[in-house]
Amino acid sequence: MLRPLHLLPHPDGMDNRSEVSKVLIITLLLNLLVMGLKAWVGWWTGSLSLLADALHSVTDSANNVLGLVASRFASPEPDRDHPYGHQKFDAVGALAISAFLGIACFEILQGAAERLFSPSQEVKMSAPVLWLLLIVLGVNIFVAFYERHVGRRIGSQILLADAYHTMSDIWVTILVMVGLVGVWLGWQWLDIVLAFPVALLVFWSGWLVLKANLPWLVDEMAIAPEAIHQLVMEVPGVINCHSIASRGLLGRQVFIEMHLIVDATDVETAHQITEEVEVRLEQKFSPVRINIHVEPPTYQSDLISYGSHNT
Repeated sequence: MLRPLHLLPHPDGMDNRSEVSKVLIITLLLNLLVMGLKAWVGWWTGSLSLLADALHSVTDSANNVLGLVASRFASPEPDRDHPYGHQKFDAVGALAISAFLGIACFEILQGAAERLFSPSQEVKMSAPVLWLLLIVLGVNIFVAFYERHVGRRIGSQILLADAYHTMSDIWVTILVMVGLVGVWLGWQWLDIVLAFPVALLVFWSGWLVLKANLPWLVDEMAIAPEAIHQLVMEVPGVINCHSIASRGLLGRQVFIEMHLIVDATDVETAHQITEEVEVRLEQKFSPVRINIHVEPPTYQSDLISYGSHNT
């Protein structure tokens, strides 16, 4: 089913917001079509699960609009007011997608509970309705794989988050179709019962988006300091490195800070050693921005990272 996001850098390291916007506009139009078809069929048949599915599709369209707004401000280039770039706007947009999913989950559960304890009309079902839902399912599958393909290629958090949201929509639609086939065979209760798994799928997709983006926003460690220490110690002229810190998302953008003890007493030699350290780190963890504080050979410290007292 749904898997955690795998973020890849843009192959040429350039700003990809125009391509993200293009994809979001295309998927927005397709999601509006899907939402309209589900809502119309759900209203005509009286199907609770299909109306809930249409509600889920409303969040798809809202997510596309949100993504367009967020990508407008998520520039990877720093400026005077944002010296570390603007890519957290991207993560904020993905978290808002998670919030939309939570709202959809609540609405689905509320509607199912009301239908379960209150008398309601029977669901009307026919073969043409099922064929129409197959078309809707096909559109959802295309949108999910299209967004995921482009998102992985250019390393867009927004596209990947929205793709996994749409993946949940695919499973929702499949469940709804199973229930409506059962209704067609005379099992009216299936329409209500399957509304609950729909809500669980919506909740799960929201949780995955939330889990994937929190490390970026709370500046969680991106790379184990021991891994950085081992790599840096392989550079000739390095005596030790300590006070290592990293944040960001590996494969998207990582910031590394450290103190570097070098076997050099002149600035030029120390600079050359530092340059080689940066090259090694960039080769291993790119894209990465590195800040190194150089210290003389006589300096001593066993503090690899904050809270760690062994080398």
